[in-house]
Amino acid sequence: MTDDLPLAILLGALLGVLHGAAAIAAPVVPNFTRGTITSETSSTTEVVEVIRQVEYTTGTSYTVTGTNINIPANPTPGANYTIVNQGEPFQFSETYLGPGVASETWIDRTTTVNSTTNSLSVFTQ
Repeated sequence: MTDDLPLAILLGALLGVLHGAAAIAAPVVPNFTRGTITSETSSTTEVVEVIRQVEYTTGTSYTVTGTNINIPANPTPGANYTIVNQGEPFQFSETYLGPGVASETWIDRTTTVNSTTNSLSVFTQ
C-alpha cells in the first residue's frame, strides 16, 4: 500500500491541473439579459429655533406733537402746554423713553421638512 502512495499523489496532482485548466477555459456567461433596480430614500428633518432679542436704550428720548397746542421751543417733561384757541379741536401726544429695555422680541418656531428621493436604474447585457 505504501508503494501506491506516490502514484496516488501524482494522479491527484494531475487531476488538479486538469480541473484548473478546465475551469480557466470555461467562459462565465450571465444568465440575465436586462434588469432594473429601484430605491426610495425618505428623511425627516426638524429644525427648532428659539430667538430672543432684547433692545436697550442708554439715553432718553422725549417727543411732543399736537395740533392747536402751544409747544415751547425746547419742550421738556412737565412743561406747561396750553391750547392755542380755546373751544376748538386739539390733539396732543407726549412720549418719554428713558434708559432700559426698549423692546423685546420672542420667537419660538419649529420647521419640519419631509424629503423623499426615488431612483431607478436600468441595465442590459
